[in-house]
Amino acid sequence: MYFAQFYLDCLSQASYLIADERTGQAVIVDPRRDVDEYLADATARGLTVVGVINTHFHADFLAGHLELADRTGAWIGYGRRAETDYPIRHLADGERIELGDVVLEIMETPGHTPESISILVFEQPDDTVPYGVLTGDALFIGDVGRPDLLASVGVTAAELGAMLYDSVHRKLMGLPDETLVFPAHGAGSACGKNLSTDRQSTIGAQRLTNYACRPMDQDTFVRIVTAGQSAAPAYFGHDAALNRQDRPLLDRTNATRPLCPEGFREARAAGAVVLDARNPQDFGAGHLRGAVNVPLDGRFAEQAGTVLTPDRTIAIIAPQDREDEVVTRLARIGFDHIAGYLRNPDNALPALADHLTPASRLTADQLRTTLTAEQPPTVLDVRTCGERETGFIEGVLHIPLTELPTRLDEIPTDHPLVIHCASGHRSSIAASLLRHHGHPDVSDLLGGYTAWHTLTHPAQA
Repeated sequence: MYFAQFYLDCLSQASYLIADERTGQAVIVDPRRDVDEYLADATARGLTVVGVINTHFHADFLAGHLELADRTGAWIGYGRRAETDYPIRHLADGERIELGDVVLEIMETPGHTPESISILVFEQPDDTVPYGVLTGDALFIGDVGRPDLLASVGVTAAELGAMLYDSVHRKLMGLPDETLVFPAHGAGSACGKNLSTDRQSTIGAQRLTNYACRPMDQDTFVRIVTAGQSAAPAYFGHDAALNRQDRPLLDRTNATRPLCPEGFREARAAGAVVLDARNPQDFGAGHLRGAVNVPLDGRFAEQAGTVLTPDRTIAIIAPQDREDEVVTRLARIGFDHIAGYLRNPDNALPALADHLTPASRLTADQLRTTLTAEQPPTVLDVRTCGERETGFIEGVLHIPLTELPTRLDEIPTDHPLVIHCASGHRSSIAASLLRHHGHPDVSDLLGGYTAWHTLTHPAQA
């Protein structure tokens, strides 16, 4: 057996290639949309991709099943409850897919979504203990999949929670302890709340350490699994729907079109939103008015999908020579309307000087001083609820970044606003979004709450 995990840090997303080296037949599970890495690995090992399986309709990224089927002729498999606009192979509970000696067996594990499946992997057809189980978003390392995402239209979180309890406690926890666990996501994913940084585990280890796998009744399980979940990024519903549809294949040809300053002006005049992917320091030094700052070095796609909408045309300002990376990472979440990118931004931006402006950024000491003024600013905390449990600034307004685009009307515009996150990354995103929507006076806090806590609690620093 050949077994490979491909892990994408920026989306905390894992996909898998499983093959029988004797027959050369391979199946790819939960692929992302840019599929070259899988195909290069298969070609290097003399493997033929015969099938591609999605464990469920993913909401946090656009899966690459259509791209793989187009390039290899592979069939596309889903659980039996899945309904799509393209031809699929419906995989029933207990169905076995023989690649040679290596066998994949389908286990229905609904709960995160109704059509969710897990995949048991056997090295030999007569093995009684699986080598491993690909759990999709049913079981994570340290957590289970949340049952409240928009991917499951028409099914309530309570109904899905009951399904998930059965899938986890009666099915997955019924596997032998030594079975390896390979989930579809890791720490940082919004598909759960307590995911581990580990890339694999065992059923036995999860039985002992995963809070959701410990013995409990169904009502208790549903209550603790649904509690404390943060709001999902806005693009999740869009991607869940696209993954059901016969959508266009990935094509980065036009998206990587370089624009001169005049071409960039024209794109903006035509309605394109400027996505500035430089770091907050460079953005703060000077950016185009109305540009939205989502730094590339971070959870770029997820955060861009939080503050932008997929129907908008995007004009890109990227760090030097990284425009292809910006386009690829946007394509992974189905943001394909790209006008082009500003060529050589360090040289080109001065040509747009009449549209440039700096961003106001305050130090923790400056914020402390302004808070004692006769008319102090409104302070907005865009961290998650979980982050605030470690400490917060008294009396501030709290709106997590994932909720900000839908709660803009809650933010006062009649006096200055200072935004903070944990370190200064998300606050730059939030501040730029508010400026984009016309807020007149916005600053963000350098170093975030970490810098504030260090200033105000020096003995604990």
